[in-house]
Amino acid sequence: MAGYYDKGKLVESLCSIHPKEILIAYGPKKLLVDKYHWHSPTKGIVASYTPTDFDVEDHFGIFRGVDQIESFVQATAASLSMFLICQKHNCAPEDLRDKSVPSFISVGNVNFMAALEKGDTFVILGKITYYKFKQMVCDGRIYRCPQGLDLDDYFKDFNEERLLKYDLSPDFKLISDLYDITGREIDIEYFRAINKK
Repeated sequence: MAGYYDKGKLVESLCSIHPKEILIAYGPKKLLVDKYHWHSPTKGIVASYTPTDFDVEDHFGIFRGVDQIESFVQATAASLSMFLICQKHNCAPEDLRDKSVPSFISVGNVNFMAALEKGDTFVILGKITYYKFKQMVCDGRIYRCPQGLDLDDYFKDFNEERLLKYDLSPDFKLISDLYDITGREIDIEYFRAINKK
């Protein structure tokens, strides 16, 4: 069986839930994923986000590069690894709340080609390059979407081959290229011990 049960509902794909249902450690002001549009549990994901007034406040109306990286890691390593951990342990994300913390542990290389402003919907295409022992490494890209595009409809026939090639219409504008973005589920007691003051 692919997926896990949450409150009696089988979650076979991240596309069937809201990101807050898997990214339970993030509050509403820090959740930088609006929706999942395509998901292959062992290959990668397509997700989207639209920056708000809060996201661009005091930064020239621009969505910061560091927030692009955070949005990417939430959509990829955090979401994808939590899905696989829940599947492996046959549990729901809420069952892990007091057991582990999704941690962003390293960034390889990031290249920014353009900026994102408030209201610019963007998609994250994330590819899993490594997954072992609750640690996930992803590469990917962020693209600004054409205005008014129905992303669910656009990605309904997306596949792994297209993900690997970043095969999108030329109407999508490349914003950033990300490499070796790494996240890891860390035992909560260990997390508390290493962060003790």
